[in-house]
Formats: sequence, C-alpha cells, structure tokens
Amino acid sequence: METAHRGKQSFVFHDPPAILAFASVAGKKEADGPLGSTFDKTAKDTKFGQKTWEKAETQMQRTAMELALQKAGLREEQLDAAFVGDLLNQCVGSSFCMRNRNIPTFGLYGACSTMAESLMLAAMSVNAGYCRRVLALTSSHFASSERQYRFPLAYGGQRTPTAQWTVTGAGAAVIGSKGDGPFLLNATVGTIVDDGIKDAANMGAAMAPAAYETLRAHFDDLGTSPEDYDLIVTGDLGKLGFRLVKDLFSRDGVELEERYRDCGVLIFDCERQDAHCGGSGCGCSASVLCGHLLQKMRRREIRKLLFCGTGALLSPLTTQQGESIPSVCHAVTISTERS
Repeated sequence: METAHRGKQSFVFHDPPAILAFASVAGKKEADGPLGSTFDKTAKDTKFGQKTWEKAETQMQRTAMELALQKAGLREEQLDAAFVGDLLNQCVGSSFCMRNRNIPTFGLYGACSTMAESLMLAAMSVNAGYCRRVLALTSSHFASSERQYRFPLAYGGQRTPTAQWTVTGAGAAVIGSKGDGPFLLNATVGTIVDDGIKDAANMGAAMAPAAYETLRAHFDDLGTSPEDYDLIVTGDLGKLGFRLVKDLFSRDGVELEERYRDCGVLIFDCERQDAHCGGSGCGCSASVLCGHLLQKMRRREIRKLLFCGTGALLSPLTTQQGESIPSVCHAVTISTERS
C-alpha cells in the first residue's frame, strides 16, 4: 500500500475526507466583535443559563454539537467517534458534554491547538476506514479559564499589554468519507518547541516559534509555498505573535503578506473591545474556523486554506515553578476541491 507519509512530519489523505457540516457558538464579547454575524448562536448571558462557568462551557459544546449534527442531518448514534477537547483540567468541559451519549470518545488536550488536532485525527480515522462519520469539537470559556490559569474575575487583576483575552466560544465539525466538501487534503503534525519564554501573559511570543517551525515543515514536506494557498491562518497568536511569525519568515526571504491572518486578531476589535493583544483559547480558532472561515469556503471566497492551530502547553503549576512555555502547532489543509 502506498505510504501517506511525506517528509519529516506530514502526511496526505489519499481519499480526502469531507467536512459534512459545521457550527459555532460564541459569547457576548465575541458577538460584539467583527465576526459576530458569522456565529451560529451567541448568548447575551455568558453563563448560557447555567449555574457555573464550567457548566456554561459544557453547554456551549453541547449546543455546537447539536447544531452541527442537525445541519448534517445526522443523529448522535450515527457518529462512529468524537474527538473533543478544552482548556480545563482533565478536559471536564468535554467529558461532561459527552457523558451518557453513547458516542465513542477521544479526549484531547493540545491547548489552543486542539481544533486543528481534532480535525487531523478525525480525518485520519475516516481516511483509514476506521470510521465513517466523526465529530471534531473544541471549546474555551473566558471565565472558566481565568479561574483556572490566573485569578477569579472578582479579584480584578490588571492585564499586561501582551495579554490575550480567552475566547468564550465553541466549534464543531462533522467529518465523513462522502460529501460535497470542503475537504481535508493533508496535515502536518507539530513538534514541541520551547524558545525560553516564561511570561504566561505573553503566549503569543511563546507560540510563534512553534507556528513558524510547523509552517516551514509543512512547506518543505509537501513541496508547497505560501503562494499555493488563498489564506494561511494561525490561531491564536494575537497581534504580537502574528507579527513575530511574519518577521521570522521575512528573515528567510519569504513574505506572507495579505494571505496570512490569525484567529486571535480576527475575532476582536482589539482597540474598541480592549482585548489587548487579541483572542486566545481553544474556542478562538474553533469558532473562527467553524463560522467565518468555513462559511467563506462554502461560498468559494476561499478555495484553499491552511489552518494552523497553535497551543501553549503550560499549566499554573509549571508557571509557578518558573518553567518556560513549550508550545505546539498543527496544520491542516482544507480545500473546496478534493485534489
């Protein structure tokens, strides 16, 4: 059988799986941002009718999944597997969403890279014939993340200029072997990169080297260049990390120019909404992809997209112990054409 492996860390899907349906859910601040009209559902109450922030995150995932399945014309029992993840300890947002649903479930943690990781693994399982229909689902919530990683909201801690605002949002995509697309053509698995950044309020600088390394490996492994894509999107480096990636490529003589964007920059109006360096969190790239970007692909406004999820793999404990921040980036090529 022909190998699907390419170069050091990439692979192609010989029978590219299709994104059958997708859905996005977002909170009040996200709804007030530049992409507010692209989310399937938004909430004025960021607790989504629940008693705790953590339950609110679970409710977001539940809503995104149900909307995506409804669009695909599928029932829960028709899913062969689900790849789900969030930012919380033990991925409780996801496990509580999936409990008692009788859906075979893989729990993932790739920090903010989880949407790209879930898409990649869902496509691998479908392309290899292990599954027919698979769910990729990811979320984050500003308040639940603040409580875990930084300070309770009532503390009123001051945010540094390099800080990013954790997105309250969720994205869900149903992947299948047959469909009209968009299609998942290939992927590059990221390596763990640590450039010595220790400031947990500067995750853009910590993640930028991982994004650069994965993008460079993707181009090298698959023999492509930035010009082969209508749009290259990282998520979620924010304004600072976005500029760092452009600078790193510029040193190589590669200008990304207008074909490069970042989900953390797209989702908020950083000046008007006081989001500092932009958005972050698993739900950032998930909601931007499963709303704004895939809608543009369905309208053929984007024909070939390189979606690169970036994640800072830190914890409150490692930060308190003075550790630097290891990061990862996974890349997936999505196209309106199957080849």
